[in-house]
Amino acid sequence: MKNIFLIILSLFLVTSCEKEIDLDLEDQSGQIVIEGNITDQAGPYFVKITKSVAFTQANQYPAVTNAQVILSDNTGQTETLQYAGNGNYKTSTFVGQPGRIYTLTINAEGKQYTAQSTMPQAVSFDGLEQDSFLVAGQTSYTLLPLFTDPATLGNRYLFVYTVNSNPKKFFSEFSDNVNNGLPNQRPLLLPNDDSNANDIKVVAGDVIHVEMQCIDDKVYTYYSALLQLSGSGPGGGITPANPPSNISNGALGYFSAHTVRTRTAVIQ
Repeated sequence: MKNIFLIILSLFLVTSCEKEIDLDLEDQSGQIVIEGNITDQAGPYFVKITKSVAFTQANQYPAVTNAQVILSDNTGQTETLQYAGNGNYKTSTFVGQPGRIYTLTINAEGKQYTAQSTMPQAVSFDGLEQDSFLVAGQTSYTLLPLFTDPATLGNRYLFVYTVNSNPKKFFSEFSDNVNNGLPNQRPLLLPNDDSNANDIKVVAGDVIHVEMQCIDDKVYTYYSALLQLSGSGPGGGITPANPPSNISNGALGYFSAHTVRTRTAVIQ
């Protein structure tokens, strides 16, 4: 995943919860920024550690190169990650499995940071159903992720999607607080703006790659706040703030243990 949470985040466009973030957060330069992911797919898994910069500075984040990074779980599995360059630390043998509680421990620059994340059980991602609508004579598209939410309340989802081979990522978070235990009824609104060279407008023939993640509640809270904050800042009416991290000791960022299922659709 691209540095989705950093002090100046890039992702988000569109409306509602489907956005490509381009967000200036609070000016807290010099803070540790951690982005850690472990999944139910084969590793290696990566933890990226950088330093924050003022949002008035260039979007370049100094790497933290001398940290001790340890992953463990509630079954006794543990591994010290090896530095792989550019602030990234990677596993070699660690295995992610649903139902386990994962702990991330980082010692860096004289401080210790810890985080926990529970990997939910996977939910079957059965397909994508396309629809379209007209706005001012222009066609926009949606994709409905086909899955049935389990009967137990409390499931949380993150959808990450890209267009063709473009590296720009779009995000949408779902919860089952509404529609619990039922087939999903909430579509992904695909990007529909090409007003400048960096924007994307989905047209017929485009290939949409969709990743469905089952995430825990704290990671959901992080992304939900991030999506809401993406509308803040200049013209947004409120002072930008940092989304609530699940990492201790004042670190920015997140640690997520989640399942991954993928589907691809060609826009017709």
